Amino acid sequence: MRKATIERTTKETSVSATINLDGDGIYDVDTGIGFLDHMMEQLSRHSLIDLTLKASGDTHIDFHHTVEDVGIVVGQAIKDALGDMRGITRYGNAIIPMDETCTRCSIDISGRPYTVFKVNFSRDKLGDMDTELFVEWFRAFAGGAGITLHVENIYGDNNHHIIESSYKALARALRQAIEIDPRKSDAIPSTKGMIGDKSD
Repeated sequence: MRKATIERTTKETSVSATINLDGDGIYDVDTGIGFLDHMMEQLSRHSLIDLTLKASGDTHIDFHHTVEDVGIVVGQAIKDALGDMRGITRYGNAIIPMDETCTRCSIDISGRPYTVFKVNFSRDKLGDMDTELFVEWFRAFAGGAGITLHVENIYGDNNHHIIESSYKALARALRQAIEIDPRKSDAIPSTKGMIGDKSD
């Protein structure tokens, strides 16, 4: 079982995440931010990654530090659980429809964090969460996990659907990328024999 626990404590936040990559999508999430909880639950459920996540932070100022640090810690936990990446499929992509909305996500577990986030919103907030913070979460997650991450909303009108489809697309792409390839279960999926260098 590929599992990891990461804890991060700063003067601004305290975040703890435990994951099981080979789980059933079981979650226990409490970040103190309702909409972020909802998105972390979607990430767990649709990736089949079990996730226990607890966070507290300086939300009396705003949600920025908590959102960013949750992204970092969840990403780091996934990276830690993957170990040397041996046997993984490495690449994943998904296109997720949600009513009038359609969003796609492509990832490469490359060891080289990079984020392209082409998602726009017509509202400043969803629940109590500023929509400008979603890009911060995705960037922090990609950085923590060491992945190349592309998310693009193809079309859509409802802001809730737009961001929820983005998380669900990430979840399904992750589920594909972290799966063990039965044809190469003993191999690291790179011609270098390692993942994380500056070239493929």
